[in-house]
Amino acid sequence: MRLIVITLSFFFCALCDVAAQQTQSRSELEKQRAEIQNEINEVRQSLELTKKNKKASLTQLALLQRKLRLRQAAINNVNNQIIFIQNDISKSRNEITKLKRDLDTLKSQYQKSVVYAYKNRSNYDFLNFIFSASSFNDALKRVEYLKSYRSYREQQTNTIINTQTLLEKKIGNLEQSRKEKDEVLAKQEKDKHELVEEKKEKDQVVSKLKLRERELAKELSAKQRADNKLRASIKAAIDREIRLARQKALEEEKRQKQAALAAAKAENPVIAKVEAPKTAEETKKEVTVAKKSVFDDAPGGEIISDNFEKNKGKLPWPIDRGNIKIPFGTYAIAGTKIKGNNPGLTLETEENSSVRSIFDGEVSAVFDIEGESNVLIRHGKYFTTYGNLSSASVSKGQKVKSGDVIGKAGPNADGNGEIEFVLLLENRNLDPAVWIRRR
Repeated sequence: MRLIVITLSFFFCALCDVAAQQTQSRSELEKQRAEIQNEINEVRQSLELTKKNKKASLTQLALLQRKLRLRQAAINNVNNQIIFIQNDISKSRNEITKLKRDLDTLKSQYQKSVVYAYKNRSNYDFLNFIFSASSFNDALKRVEYLKSYRSYREQQTNTIINTQTLLEKKIGNLEQSRKEKDEVLAKQEKDKHELVEEKKEKDQVVSKLKLRERELAKELSAKQRADNKLRASIKAAIDREIRLARQKALEEEKRQKQAALAAAKAENPVIAKVEAPKTAEETKKEVTVAKKSVFDDAPGGEIISDNFEKNKGKLPWPIDRGNIKIPFGTYAIAGTKIKGNNPGLTLETEENSSVRSIFDGEVSAVFDIEGESNVLIRHGKYFTTYGNLSSASVSKGQKVKSGDVIGKAGPNADGNGEIEFVLLLENRNLDPAVWIRRR
């Protein structure tokens, strides 16, 4: 009997712990679903704006593809919720079966103890049991036994009541879980229906874009040529920055050695032999090996790089309002043979809207490509480029802060504004979408 009571106590505590873990996981899933739904609503609003232009666009396609990904994420989220609920239902059923079995055992044992107590209910029997002891110590032990037996009877009653209460609670939880499962299944059906409709919408846009394939191919071919020029200009500017940084590092190394030599001579005028200074090539190799980036040698350069890295995924967008038209890296336009490779993100916005620096830095270059302005900003060893600007409002060498306006967005073929946003670690291109805040 005591074993059953102890087991039930541990069982009850375990149920509480499992319930807490389930609640936490379920709440996380529900929070995630709410975030996904908010993103879907934002994409829906952006799509409504793009529909004002009757001509299907790459931005529309990108938004619909993003919406489909989010809808699938919502369905996956619901599936996970169903798994949690189903596991909860299965556990509840097992727990109810066990509790019923334990309750039957407790009632059986209690019934036997009641029968025994009834048969030995007279005070004479109890007194006879005590006074028939062989010794005083044995009599005391029998008194303690009777007290323990009375306590055991009370414990039996409480255990049965607690088990019945727990059983009723688990049955109630099971019913609640069944209702929740029905609600979540209804959400799943709704999401699946929405997914089918959104796929139809995407297919319609793809069909329209296919009709414009020649026009798009021409537009993206021109973009590819401009991108190649942009890559070359960025590389030339960054290479120049690297050369200057190395030159400054070598000059600083030389200055420090000369200062150390002068200090040594002042302390001991008679110097038999002074270690020959390293050649420029040796110093260049040491600087390259000792530092991950030559820009770390610049005053505060390493700190700026570290701060930039710490803000990965939290950096602001370079435009106040807009959407990703073409993603980073290799891409293919659905329904067409058009393919390309984007050095950064092509962002669509309103024409002449403000373009802002995403982080503190210094303007490394301002250059022109096919009549459009481009601004390159250095943030330690990281560089950001803001291309296709109708005008630039900064100049080379100027210090800028995060959020400072550096120019205006230029026009695109769809009658909107557009910028090319490129992020690099020295000369290595990175995906800006990973570094800026999610919208």
